[in-house]
Amino acid sequence: MALPTVILPGYLESAIAYRQLEQSLQQLGFPTVTVPLRRRDWIAMFGGRSVTPIVKILDRTVKQTLQQYQASQVNLIGHSAGGWLSRIYLGEKPYLGRGEVQSSIWNAHLITATLITLGTPHISQERWTRWNLDFVKNNYPGAFYQNVRYVCVAGKTIFGERRPGSWLAYSSYQLTCGTGNTWGDGITPIAAAHLDGAENLVVEGVRHSPRSPGIWYGSPEILQTWAQYLA
Repeated sequence: MALPTVILPGYLESAIAYRQLEQSLQQLGFPTVTVPLRRRDWIAMFGGRSVTPIVKILDRTVKQTLQQYQASQVNLIGHSAGGWLSRIYLGEKPYLGRGEVQSSIWNAHLITATLITLGTPHISQERWTRWNLDFVKNNYPGAFYQNVRYVCVAGKTIFGERRPGSWLAYSSYQLTCGTGNTWGDGITPIAAAHLDGAENLVVEGVRHSPRSPGIWYGSPEILQTWAQYLA
C-alpha cells in the first residue's frame, strides 16, 4: 500500500481549493488528506510574523494521518508557501518566530519519505517573507535531509515583461528572485522554485494557483508528471 499523502495549501488558500487534487491522488492509489486550513488562518502570518500556527495545524494533521493509516511515514505536498513551510516542519533546529517567547521543533524529516513542492518560492527579496525564508535557506539549504526525497516542480508559462498581460508576473518574479524578465508560472519564477540536490522538474503551461484559469500543478493532465515520485 502506498504511503498516505498530506497536502499543505499555499498562502491565503483554504483546503477546499485542493479537493480535486486530493481526489485525483486517491484515484491513483495514494490515501490523501489536505491540511484543514481556512483562508483566515493565514492572517497570523501577515507582516512576516511567525509561521508556527500554520505548522502546528500541519503537524496535527500529519500525526492524525499516520494514526489513521497505521503508517510510519507520509508524503508531503507543499503548494507555493506550503513548500517552504514544510521544510521548516522537517527541521530539527528551534524555530522562534517574531513575537514568540517559546521556540518550536518538529523534526518531521524522520516521518517524511518524500517532499514535493509545487510552485514554491524557496527564496524571496520581499521584506515580509524574507526573514522566514532566510531561516529555511540558512538552516536547511537545498535538499537538506538525505533520508527525504525532494521533488521541486516549477511552471514555465509566462515570461515576465513590463507590458499588459505579463506585468503581474514581472513584478512577482522581481520580488521573488530579483529579476522580472524571466520564466515562471505567473507568480513564482523557475529560478526560485528549484533546490540544489532536489529532483527539479519544469512543466510547461501550468499556472500557479488552483484558482487560476486553465491548468495548474494539480490538474489531472499534469499530475502524472510528478505523482510518480510519491512513495
